Amino acid sequence: MTPPIPTPDEVTADWLSESLRGHGHDVAVVGFSSSDIGTGQLGRCIRYVLDLDGAPSAIDRAPKSLVGKFPSDDPASRQTGVMLRNYIREVRFYQEVQERLSVNTPKCYYAEIEGEGPLFALLLSDLAPARQGDQIEGCSEQVAAAAVDELTGLHAPTWNDTSLLELDWLGAANTASLSENRERYRTLLPGFLERYGHSLERDARDILASYADSDLWIEGDPSPFSLVHIDYRLDNLLIDDRSDPPRVTVVDWQSLTKGRPLGDVAYFIGGGMHAEPRRRVEQELVRNYHSRLLASGIDDYPFEHCWDDYRRGCFTGFAVTVVASMLVQETERGHQMFTVMAQRHTRHALDLDAGALL
Repeated sequence: MTPPIPTPDEVTADWLSESLRGHGHDVAVVGFSSSDIGTGQLGRCIRYVLDLDGAPSAIDRAPKSLVGKFPSDDPASRQTGVMLRNYIREVRFYQEVQERLSVNTPKCYYAEIEGEGPLFALLLSDLAPARQGDQIEGCSEQVAAAAVDELTGLHAPTWNDTSLLELDWLGAANTASLSENRERYRTLLPGFLERYGHSLERDARDILASYADSDLWIEGDPSPFSLVHIDYRLDNLLIDDRSDPPRVTVVDWQSLTKGRPLGDVAYFIGGGMHAEPRRRVEQELVRNYHSRLLASGIDDYPFEHCWDDYRRGCFTGFAVTVVASMLVQETERGHQMFTVMAQRHTRHALDLDAGALL
């Protein structure tokens, strides 16, 4: 018998069958194979290839594979997932807010969590042959444009929506929590610089240090605000190149919160693109994003305000890179990724003269 919330070792054909039937697929899973996919820092993802039984028409309509997501096997990463409320945020995203949005996301067949974790399980549609983006490699201008456009499907439906305040699991920011975030960054920065500083130029190290003492951390309520992904980067996007432009689907909703929408935009562009192409196209990308907001009915947000928020948003990459890199299990790929992120995010801020905002 499958436990109410299975671990990877406890997944059964019956549980997979029940999850499919709960979403209108009258089939039975009579066997399956499993294999790990991805290299997540806080979660473990497993692809299940299904052997189905049922009427031919029902089998035809049912998914032939699914992706399960579970907490990391690493104790430190699991502790981080609970401490930062990553696990409960992602489960609640699929339970409570996914249907409100127009951003492309996987279909969810199961989402449950015990308390705030670490025990949780998600069962999602398998979007293969879409490929996972590669934060280290970076992306083309076409993928960047598609990814930034997709953000309007997250931000516009929740733009200045005060009902977000009722979702206590979002962890609405207050002065105490913002100060706590700054203190965490200050505490972890020396270790970060010891590990990664030799890969950074002097001006990059300096602006990382300047941000530690900035009052940007404790600014009042953001205006505008919306739901924000926070970790909107290539490794958390599935890219289907069979369409033109590429179709982008967003995964890993573990950091979801209420905040400044342009933080997501700046974080993606600054961390996902190499410096030269980013400098060439970033204003066009932000203008296109702004135009899509206007087309969705948001008419009280001048482009000048949008661009100022974009400059401020580049510091989102500082906080995510420094804090995440020092709290999750260190791996070879993770080390490479955080090095690249630190290099790109600091150069982005310097190119935008964002240090003047500190």
